[in-house]
Amino acid sequence: MDEATIKIIAQQLRQPHGEFALDVAEKMNEGNLLINQYTIEALDAQPNENILEIGMANGIFVKDILSKNSSIKYSGCDYSEDMVREATKHNKSFVENGQAQFFHAKADELPFPENTFAKIFTANTIYFWDDITAVLSEFSRVLKPKGQIILSVRPRSVMEHIPTVKYGFTIFSKDELIQIFSDNNYKITSTIEKAEPDQEILGVNVKVSTLIVIAEKL
Repeated sequence: MDEATIKIIAQQLRQPHGEFALDVAEKMNEGNLLINQYTIEALDAQPNENILEIGMANGIFVKDILSKNSSIKYSGCDYSEDMVREATKHNKSFVENGQAQFFHAKADELPFPENTFAKIFTANTIYFWDDITAVLSEFSRVLKPKGQIILSVRPRSVMEHIPTVKYGFTIFSKDELIQIFSDNNYKITSTIEKAEPDQEILGVNVKVSTLIVIAEKL
């Protein structure tokens, strides 16, 4: 695959848009099935919790959270307007009954008041945050006291083998993520590492794994 195409794919992964948006979302759902399932398991949404997802894409996994209990409230924010539209369609019944709402927003400019959420979770988005300190400060603003962040990534050892990362991705090891949270007034409560089956990504066979870091607002 030529570099121009790889660069276009990288841009779409950051912000799915235009004629390729729906196809990109479907591909992400396939490749990220397990990391999303592991993240939802780690989220452990409880009755009456108000939770926020950053970067829900087309929202195909939202049902796996909200179907657990009708008292759970979910908000999803995405950088892509196309994904907000698709997520709203996929979760029409949850939107209509007041359990879910979706917003076009940047991670460092969230449309919510202070102390709104018990938990914030996100998978495969930190690579694209231009100012991590600003994002984590914004998360702290909208989290309730002792609120949690559940952040999932492909660790550096995986990402460094994926061709798109040279175009606009910042990648992290477990130790780097732990340090980032510690530097930004969060306490690490646990980390989870899970191996996944190998994937062929843009012609490269990659040993894939999930890294989840769970941190509490101080």
